[in-house]
Order: sequence, then structure tokens, then C-alpha cells
Amino acid sequence: MSTYVYGIVAASHPPLSEGMGGVGDPPRPVRVLTAGELAAVVSDAPDGLRPKRKDLLAHQNVLSEAGAAGCVLPMRFGSVAPDDDAVTGVLTERAEHYTERLRALDGKVEYNVKGSHVEDAVLHRVMSEHPEIRAQAEANRSSGGGSYDDKIRLGELVASAVKAREADDAAQVIRAVEGRAAAVSEGPESTGWLVNASFLVDRDEAARFLEAVERAREDLPHVELRVNGPLPPYSFVEPGPAEPAGTAAGVDAGAE
Repeated sequence: MSTYVYGIVAASHPPLSEGMGGVGDPPRPVRVLTAGELAAVVSDAPDGLRPKRKDLLAHQNVLSEAGAAGCVLPMRFGSVAPDDDAVTGVLTERAEHYTERLRALDGKVEYNVKGSHVEDAVLHRVMSEHPEIRAQAEANRSSGGGSYDDKIRLGELVASAVKAREADDAAQVIRAVEGRAAAVSEGPESTGWLVNASFLVDRDEAARFLEAVERAREDLPHVELRVNGPLPPYSFVEPGPAEPAGTAAGVDAGAE
């Protein structure tokens, strides 16, 4: 049977709760595979695993408990190896790398920060910053709304200004908080977000990191910032002993 991998820990990591269940229906019992000074938190992999809410939460819950007891290198949701031997084989083969990563990430957590524009606020801002947009808007109003071409022209000017504002605001958000982080990993662009970045933060710096986010909110009132964390450091771990099935553990837990 194939093996589902939640994360990698030191062999000396405190034991997890007895009887803990993982992914699957019924939940597969979570167990630990040891290879030298490393260990992998695993369970049997259920057939036909999909990113349903129940299984996403189970994956996250296992990692949360492991992370509360010590450093864990989290695997993405859907990481499956052919069998237990394949997992321990990779632990042995890449022991130096995983040991270094555990040492580097010890005492650190991840915070993900996403930002989007508040529509009315950003429109007001670009209007105040661009005289040509104000002039076009006023000309349209004076002529009863403007011709079709005039409306298209105004829309293009506004869209271009907002797009430029997105890049500038994203850079400002990152600059505002990266000083409280040990590392930054910018995520892929996605519709609706002008910034999507993950920050590796020392646990002792977490409160100050969140204070920096709050100051960014105050300084950029036209940007809505959402913070998710503390999380295991997903964005700062290379793929491990199993190839991910393509869905990150951070996927919306409301998925069907």
C-alpha cells in the first residue's frame, strides 16, 4: 500500500498523540517511520484522495500537533510515496539536507499575507494622483456621460493606473513587514490579489511581525490585508520523499 507523508521531523521529536487519525474515511492511523536521525510522519494513503475539507483539515491538524511539539518540515497535501521503504530511503539519501533544513527552521513559523484593493478607495486615490483621469472624467460628465469612445478612454486610463498602483502597493506591503521576517517567499500571481507572500518568522518575533502588518494597514487604507498564520513553513521546504499531487495544504478548507 502507498504511504501518505505529512512531514519530516527529527527522530528525537516528541511522540504524537496516541491514536491520532489522518486523511481518509475512516481516518488512517498516523505513525512514524525512522531512518537514522530523521523520521517521517505518515499514514497509509487512501485510494482516490481528493482535496476535500475533511482531509485538508486532517492534514493540517497532524502538522499542527507535530509543529507544536518541535520543528517539522511540512509536506504539501497529497504527498504520496510508493511505500514505507521509499520514504525511509529518501530520508537516508537526503539526510544532510533535511537535517540542515530542520536546524534552519527550528523555532520559526510561516505567515502568509495577501492583499487586495478596496475598490472605492483605490479609485479615489488614482483620481487624486492623475490629473488626466480627472480631466477625462470631468469632460465626460460635462457632456452628459461622454461618447462611447470617451467612456472607453476613461476606463482604460483608470485600469492602467490601478494596475500600476497594484505593483507599487505590493512592494510597499512587503517592505513594511519583511524586516521582521527571516525570509520571504512570494507566491504565484492570482486573480484578486495584488500581493501574495509568505514570511518565515521567528516565534519570538511573531507579535512584532503582526504589529508591522497592522501599521501597513494604517499606512495603506486602500489595501485590504489578510494574514494567515502561524503555519508550518510550507513555503520554505523543498519537496520531500513524495511527489505532491498538485494541491497545496493551504488550499481553502471549504473545498468539496
